[in-house]
Amino acid sequence: MGLEAEATVRELRAAYTTGKTKSFEWRASQLKATQKILTLHSDQIIQALRSDLKKPEFEAVIHEICVISASCKLALKELHRWMKPQKVKTSLISFPSSATIVSEPLGLVLVISAWNFPFALSLDPVVGAIAAGNAVVLKPSESAPTTSSLLAKLVEKYMDTSAVKVVEGAVAQTTALLHQKWDKIFYTGGSEVGRIVLNCAAKHLTPVVLELGGKCPAVLDSNINLKVAARRIIAGKWGRNNGQACISPDYIITTKHFVSQLVNIMSVELEKFFGKEPLQSKELSGIINTHHFNRLVKLLDDAQVSGKIVCGGERDVSNLKMAPTIILDVSRDSIAMDEEIFGPILPILTVDKIEECFGVINGKEKPLAAYLFTNDKKLEEKFVRNISAGGIIINDTILHFLEPGLPFGGIGESGMGAYHGKFSFDAFSHKKPVLKRGFAIDISTRYPPYTPGKRRFLSAVQGSLLDILRSLGSCW
Repeated sequence: MGLEAEATVRELRAAYTTGKTKSFEWRASQLKATQKILTLHSDQIIQALRSDLKKPEFEAVIHEICVISASCKLALKELHRWMKPQKVKTSLISFPSSATIVSEPLGLVLVISAWNFPFALSLDPVVGAIAAGNAVVLKPSESAPTTSSLLAKLVEKYMDTSAVKVVEGAVAQTTALLHQKWDKIFYTGGSEVGRIVLNCAAKHLTPVVLELGGKCPAVLDSNINLKVAARRIIAGKWGRNNGQACISPDYIITTKHFVSQLVNIMSVELEKFFGKEPLQSKELSGIINTHHFNRLVKLLDDAQVSGKIVCGGERDVSNLKMAPTIILDVSRDSIAMDEEIFGPILPILTVDKIEECFGVINGKEKPLAAYLFTNDKKLEEKFVRNISAGGIIINDTILHFLEPGLPFGGIGESGMGAYHGKFSFDAFSHKKPVLKRGFAIDISTRYPPYTPGKRRFLSAVQGSLLDILRSLGSCW
């Protein structure tokens, strides 16, 4: 496997060395090829996602296909502007001169994807890498084998495989790839593997983007439109892969006097969305595999020691389905409050005053996202100022992921680096400064011998630049 990985890297690096991936024409052709995949094979993509995750068609279209389509369209529209050198003003220190910042591709990049959105999380960073002019190896998740296989077939059929390749496999293949020298590694997944990726990258001083996860809190004040807030939380939690998403609300914090209203309205809205028998609903994704199903069952059983299920709790191991489940009064020492849940279970913590949320959230690792529902401007300002998270949304959930003008990424335990829109292009580019001067003016102060007059000039540097210019005549 190591030899195969070496051969793959050697082949793609040779293609990159020819310079073809740097041209606008090649980048645009590969982005259009990606669009062609979406247009001609959307039904196959939907079927693959249904096979791997029992993902509803609407979710597959909106959260996977449309995400990549939007990324491609934006990249094609803006590519000329993104590639154009950026002019920068220069100071009198280098006068006369001009300067630009040139965005150049990093080279050969490795993208390691996750299983929960196996199509979107595979191709979205690839779109950014291609737009930036890199050669790319994509390693999809083996936990979504049907989607992985389809990606490999479609990329081979429609894209330039001398510079864009899919490598399938499990741990052995991923390990072999990580032992190679890359110019950037982009990993989406859990923090445990993220540490392995970072450790491997360190051997070659390879820069990385780590899109990890964490316990994303949703804080609910009592002065809100509760029905709208409940619907938005439900959409962000269970309407997106049944909670198997890194930015899904992982737990709720609200006040003790407000929690009963919250539970009641969420129960009503959940039944509207998924019916009285949610395990039969076609609108809910399944759990990815038996391992994760058993993990969630263990987490739920542990949570019930201190808390109580106030909504849901049904499970079907034969179909790997679990109903949307709300747990109240769960212990803060439970597994559910210690680990990222990454599933359809939502604990609710209660506090006397909503301001106590800051101590709860800041007592944990920095989350990938934090959500606040309130009409209190002062609370909103305090939340933004005092909560460190990958991203913050006020009065909604997850939508920042879909905004191309916003960087998406984590901080601390939830990751490093960011992408989406122009930020994807930048993530896979080196910003190369270029300073240009002519030969007409060459001031002697910078050269030996350093006379008293030159020393006076250097002292004058501490003053304003206009004063420096005025002193030039007497210093030389």
